[in-house]
Amino acid sequence: MIDDPRRPSLIDLFREEARNQARVLNDGLLVLDRTPTDAAALEACMRAAHSLKGAARIVGVQVGVELAHAMEDCFVAAQEGRALLDAAWIDALLRGVDIIARIGNDEDDAAREAVVECVAALQARMVGVMPHGVAGAAATPAPEASINPPAADPTSTPPETAGNPTTEPGRMLRVRADSLDRLLSLSGESLVESRWLKPFAQSMLRVKRVQRDSARALDQLHETLADLSLDPAAQSALETLRRLTAEAQQLLGERLAELEGFDRRSTHLSQQLYDAALQCRMRPFGDGTSGLARMVRDVARSLGKKVRWQLIGESTQVDRDILDLLKAPLGHMLRNALDHGIESPAVRLAQGKPEEGTLTLEARHSAGALQITVSDDGAGIDLAALRASIVRRKLASEDTVACLSEAELLEFLLLPGFSLRDQVTDVSGRGVGLDAVHDVVKRVRGTVRISQETGGGTRVQMQLPLTLSVIRSLLVEVAGEPYAVPLAHVNRTLQVSRADIELLEGHQHIAFAGRRIGVVTAHQILESALPASERDTACVVVIGDGPQTYGVLVDRFLGERMLVVQPLDARLGKIRNIAAGALMENGDPVLIADVDDWLRSVERLVTGGALRHAQQPGVATERRAARRVLVVDDSLTVRELERKLLATRGYDVTIAVDGMDGWNAVRGERFDLVITDIDMPRMDGIELVTLIKRDPQLQALPVMVVSYKDREEDRRAGLDAGADYYLAKGSFHDEALLDAVRDLIGEAYG
Repeated sequence: MIDDPRRPSLIDLFREEARNQARVLNDGLLVLDRTPTDAAALEACMRAAHSLKGAARIVGVQVGVELAHAMEDCFVAAQEGRALLDAAWIDALLRGVDIIARIGNDEDDAAREAVVECVAALQARMVGVMPHGVAGAAATPAPEASINPPAADPTSTPPETAGNPTTEPGRMLRVRADSLDRLLSLSGESLVESRWLKPFAQSMLRVKRVQRDSARALDQLHETLADLSLDPAAQSALETLRRLTAEAQQLLGERLAELEGFDRRSTHLSQQLYDAALQCRMRPFGDGTSGLARMVRDVARSLGKKVRWQLIGESTQVDRDILDLLKAPLGHMLRNALDHGIESPAVRLAQGKPEEGTLTLEARHSAGALQITVSDDGAGIDLAALRASIVRRKLASEDTVACLSEAELLEFLLLPGFSLRDQVTDVSGRGVGLDAVHDVVKRVRGTVRISQETGGGTRVQMQLPLTLSVIRSLLVEVAGEPYAVPLAHVNRTLQVSRADIELLEGHQHIAFAGRRIGVVTAHQILESALPASERDTACVVVIGDGPQTYGVLVDRFLGERMLVVQPLDARLGKIRNIAAGALMENGDPVLIADVDDWLRSVERLVTGGALRHAQQPGVATERRAARRVLVVDDSLTVRELERKLLATRGYDVTIAVDGMDGWNAVRGERFDLVITDIDMPRMDGIELVTLIKRDPQLQALPVMVVSYKDREEDRRAGLDAGADYYLAKGSFHDEALLDAVRDLIGEAYG
């Protein structure tokens, strides 16, 4: 095997199998920890150890052979009733599982040392359980033929399937995550495009009605002319016209029926394609929780507590990205429950409870969301200690804390660095438990709720989106542009009279949920122009929580939509107040709001004293003609981003899809500025700049080049052609573009 060129790949396969068999052993041992005589668990563990031994022998990993053989002997002894696998024995076997999970090859000195120690411990326990009179047999293992298959050829059937006809491989294929994301994005676009057919078919129905009316008008004309004596040629022409109109109406009806059928099939197929692509991102909840049962057992034993572990909803489908993010928060919550919640056996017995506590992790789908709950039947939360800790940390005064409800008190547990423990232990006390949970949940637009019953246990419930690829959003209009606000971040939508907006200490407020919250206009957050006039009522979106709750005034509510998230091009960097993009059903792009950014923008406006007041009804602002900008770019993402960025600052923006389209636009309309890309079909940006600067009527028109090409020679080529400004997209961000525009033509309303 030393010179076998296949050896590296065989080692990799062995390592993968070792990890898989370690999972089987881990799960089986946790079952045996509760029910040592469980026949199915013993059989699964014995087979896993047996398969691992055969695989290790094939690739020449001797330490794997020795360890797997020792573990197999233990399981066989338990199956034959010669040994009872108690907690201490389970501990020793679990140490062996940990070694198996990271075992490499027989040259690994650390692995060999760990294996020798573990094998010695297992053999020592085996000596103690041998029947009287056969103790000497412990030193001489049973012949290999009694349990083990003969040495196998490397090209033969793998040992884990050779002797088990009921085990069949599933086919697995490794695919890059970004490839799956791209597939989902394209399938989402396909779904959006398919829905465009319905409004088109409806418009064609209007055409059909117009044609029907024209046919009726023609019939009436025929009846009117029937009393007149027409020459045969005119009469023939009229009859021909009626016949052709009837044929066209029949043909249009047939085509419309075909179009409606195609619309149904196309939409159904696109929906199936999108659902299948989305399913590729989903994984069973159990895939991300395989190590939690072991962690609960180990932590409980270290704390001297007895805990019954329950996992409900293993098959619940979860987005893979959410599942990966949940691993650390779930560990924090479970450790908190074990350390703070579950009492020691003696305390539980004294309180009339079973000495064994129960810790439950549940995942389920509810109302279009993923709900994950961690609950225990422990002592609950000491509210008196919680109040004292809040006051001691100077988070609130004693008088304020005394007035807080239980739900409000429990919210303090989510604050950074907050802990009820005065001393740091190996398990808790650092204040990074529920804070870390809250941070991750907020990142995926979810919520966390804590409830408790003194002496009866604690319950932490997370509500998360089913997937990060699709979000349900509230569409609003600001300065004539649609924006999507994720519903997970929307507390409430309101329509209030402008007379109810009060001015207190220089800030606007409205009454909400029995208190007053600040009000800010979305126009100021997005730095867009205010509308010319205001209605008597204002549309308000309430965002944030606690003292950071604000009402954001928008121009109009446009309804709710399910949107397929389209990440912005990473080369554009972070766009302030914007999280991503999406396409609406009619194909129009919409920007998705970054609500956390909105809240930060509000805080900056409040602390800087720069808030504008909402206008009272009937008061109009003076509107001047905005400076006009032509954006020329063949990239939809860049084009729409630049358009919205400029439009929200008050500029009148027109778009062109390539250089030829841009050239036609500047010759037909008046613009104050042209912003163009370089690499475009039909006519590139350099050609466009050259044509503009050579035209006597256009040569004074400022032109800015925005391009991914940031080499000095590319910059020089653009400037030599006559460009007034060259901005590289590699360093592009919103303020850089706006600063350049202001440098060239000034503010939107000069």
